[in-house]
Amino acid sequence: MIRKNYRKIKNEKKKRDYRRKLSIRKKVSGTAERPRVCAVKTNKHIQVQVIDDAAGKTLFTVQTFGKNKVGTRVNKENAVAIGKAVADKLKSNNIETAVYDRNGKQYCGVVATIADSIREGGVRI
Repeated sequence: MIRKNYRKIKNEKKKRDYRRKLSIRKKVSGTAERPRVCAVKTNKHIQVQVIDDAAGKTLFTVQTFGKNKVGTRVNKENAVAIGKAVADKLKSNNIETAVYDRNGKQYCGVVATIADSIREGGVRI
């Protein structure tokens, strides 16, 4: 990951989020047996990528937009649906454990609901 100098970011909230994102990515890495589940939450959509960092490949994505969308917008009900879809796809790929990357967001609300629903689907995070 290319590190940018977060001291040059003028907006304080973006600076905080970016600093948090860098410190998380320094510690979290995915492999083929235990991939990284990266949750991206914006004001309109949710996207979850399952990534194998050792090979540098994205295994699959689940999102609230596009052709194969799950849900329509950002709320806890759609976060539960996305988490269950991710857990089902991980189970179909014979993956039992994963590492959760919250992508610099605080672990509350929709971000926490995604992780909880993946755990309820039978995947250990």
